[in-house]
Amino acid sequence: MSALATIIVITHNAARWFPRWTSALAAQTETRWKLVVLDNASRIEERPRREDLPANAHFIQSEDNLGFAAGNNRAAQGVDTPYLVLLNPDAFPEPAWLSELLALAERYPGAAAIGSTQIRADVGGVFDGTGDVLHASGLCYRSNFGQPRHAPPPLGESFAACGAAMLIRREAFEAIGGFDERYFCFFEDVDLCFRLRLQGHIVLQSPGAVVHHVGGGSAGVRSAFARFLGARNRLWTFVKCMPPLLFWLLLPTHLALSSAACTMAAFTGGGLAAWRGFFASITGVGPIWTSRQELRRTRKVRAGAIARRLAWSPLVFIGRKPVIFRIDAKQVKAPR
Repeated sequence: MSALATIIVITHNAARWFPRWTSALAAQTETRWKLVVLDNASRIEERPRREDLPANAHFIQSEDNLGFAAGNNRAAQGVDTPYLVLLNPDAFPEPAWLSELLALAERYPGAAAIGSTQIRADVGGVFDGTGDVLHASGLCYRSNFGQPRHAPPPLGESFAACGAAMLIRREAFEAIGGFDERYFCFFEDVDLCFRLRLQGHIVLQSPGAVVHHVGGGSAGVRSAFARFLGARNRLWTFVKCMPPLLFWLLLPTHLALSSAACTMAAFTGGGLAAWRGFFASITGVGPIWTSRQELRRTRKVRAGAIARRLAWSPLVFIGRKPVIFRIDAKQVKAPR
């Protein structure tokens, strides 16, 4: 049978996870998939070996670290399946994961992206994320991160899906130009989903597509590198994607809260990395502003449609609460 999905795994010094994620893929109940593995300039001893990969894997070795954004773009080139499914090498899907994502994609043709329920792989009984929430201020968080595991939020719309384990319709991905490679990594998935929404697509969050993810609990998430890119890319996304009415209304709040976030990072052991990212976003905003003008010309939805999918309450940050919206009945595929 023809493959429905191409699973893309971007690796960088992740050899310790290879046996577990390859075993998890082998256990998938859905078998109509291909695999593309791109290694981002790992150390020689950390690079995947072809004999360790599934037989249907296409392997790409990059001698430069392209980052998550450009790495996925390159891995997706030439793919002919209807769906792309991104999976981090430290994210281990449960057997029904892919079948759940594909079933939702077939049922909801208006959904360009679908996120997974993520459980911490390194800490028992704790969520790693249940969908990305974008606040009206432009700040974003992974909902339920670090919270005790309970029943996940019901199926519905989240603003964005976490790139560690998400499905994307290939045609929609290609139509918006894939990931913005200037981001390298961090916030690139929020930016991608924002641009999909500007084209009239929706983003779903699946309670039944479950992966166990290490990365959300690793020390690297709070590294200086992560703080720099997170602060830079957060402002770039706000500038590039926020519709004009919301942009000018919310810009003072965004700048104030971004400054507060950078200051808090400095006082919690992050040094000045976040502030350096903030200033880098301002000094490098010229090309981002040009991209904003391009998005304004091509967007297909009004500001109100975006506003209705933002979180507005200041209380949602307390406990990283999920914000899930009911799916419009028009998005459901009629039964045959």
